[in-house]
Amino acid sequence: MRVLIAGAGVWGSYIADHLVGAGHEVMVVEQDAATARRARASGGRVVVAGDACEPSVLDQLGLDTVDTVVAATGDDEDNLVVSLLARRWYAVPRVVARVNNPKNTWLFTDDWGVDTAVSAPAIMTWLLERAVGVQDVVALLRAERGRGVALVELTLDEEAGAVGRSPSELELPTGATIVAVVRADQVVAGADAGPLEAADEVLALTTLEAEPALRRLLGGQPGGSHTPVG
Repeated sequence: MRVLIAGAGVWGSYIADHLVGAGHEVMVVEQDAATARRARASGGRVVVAGDACEPSVLDQLGLDTVDTVVAATGDDEDNLVVSLLARRWYAVPRVVARVNNPKNTWLFTDDWGVDTAVSAPAIMTWLLERAVGVQDVVALLRAERGRGVALVELTLDEEAGAVGRSPSELELPTGATIVAVVRADQVVAGADAGPLEAADEVLALTTLEAEPALRRLLGGQPGGSHTPVG
């Protein structure tokens, strides 16, 4: 199978690694040059530095021979554009798209070229349950429900302020906690993560009030912000 993946962040890289390991032909498009270099260093895949929302970039990749497109960026608008182009412009047989914000799920339908929509919050909830225990997550959500809680995803780059410091060393704003760190193919509880590294994906629960301060403290590349329902 020949697969094109838009986005080489944690989720895109994990999917690419899995497909390469299974013997599939994988191409990755990543807009950020540093992230593209890291993806290229992983080997086994063709990596193109460019914007997958631009037909001029996709034209170079021979999408007429691609079996599946996976839109795995951290931006729902980008994933929808990639999906629509893949299906309507290039007639790709199968399109899988990542949903970052649950409020946008209703958009990820066949009208936008999406065959399968994958909810990132659902995946992160699965990770959180195994990293810190579902009881701890539920307790925090209940305690802060009156003020509103968001699940925040940030990928650290080399210049992120939190790199080199462990979560316990960070002066987190009141109402915020780091619950898990995705590092390469491992999920580590926040308390056990040790010094944070570039390319770490930090998953945090925070009140909406504290979210801006948390993002400023951690730095890095912004990912999804998901407000739990219920």
